[in-house]
Amino acid sequence: MPPAKKRARSYDPARTRTAVLAQLAHVHQAVRGLTPEQLALPTRLGEWTVRDLVAHIGMAVTAVHRALDRPAPPRQDVTVVQWPFATAANAPAIADFTRNVAADHPDLDAYLADVDSSLRALLDQHPGGRLLETNAGALPLDDYLVTRAVELAVHTDDLNAAVPGLEVPHDRQALAAATRLLADALAVKAPGGSTEVRVPPYAVVQCVEGPRHTRGTPPNVVETDPLTWLRLATGRVSWQDAVAGAKVAASGERADIGGLLPLMA
Repeated sequence: MPPAKKRARSYDPARTRTAVLAQLAHVHQAVRGLTPEQLALPTRLGEWTVRDLVAHIGMAVTAVHRALDRPAPPRQDVTVVQWPFATAANAPAIADFTRNVAADHPDLDAYLADVDSSLRALLDQHPGGRLLETNAGALPLDDYLVTRAVELAVHTDDLNAAVPGLEVPHDRQALAAATRLLADALAVKAPGGSTEVRVPPYAVVQCVEGPRHTRGTPPNVVETDPLTWLRLATGRVSWQDAVAGAKVAASGERADIGGLLPLMA
């Protein structure tokens, strides 16, 4: 008998909306205190400065606005777990758009304040089931907001890495959603049950073809913390460096998942 098909993970729409708004507010609060010198600092994202990164964070949120401005597609044709695999193809266009946004909004405090207020208004106006045409395909608004939580969580970490001493907090629910979506994406990329990937306290998935584990301690286990997982999944840190730095514990002959990473860029 073939194994039962795994049920797709669901996300609480109210918690996701609250998480996106909370994480955006954390970023906005931090940006208010950045000096011109700090905004000019380099980031780990190629040629982007901190100013470019902040502009991109706002741009990632207003992707909701742009999608709602377009007619709703006739039907959903992708699931949210497929979104991470669609990001790389759009990287050049995103980079150009980011530079334009940074140039057009010299007052980043005012820009993020407008992004926040306009997003709240849109979320009040539109039901979660409203379909959006996204870079990955047609998704409901509630599902697309999960991807915005990923963007915000990942780029908050980028911001903290770029500015010494900056400690923008991660909203717990935003970090949880980002961790779970990227863990599920790994299971989609490498389906199977021979390796268990644990990212406590938010996610556990099984992946990689091979003998399926049924009970007791799995023979192949990978375990890491949520921020390290986000960095691995998005290419901020390599598998080799994470293992060498004791940020990842991997045991078993099928526990080396470095060849499957990153999942998105």
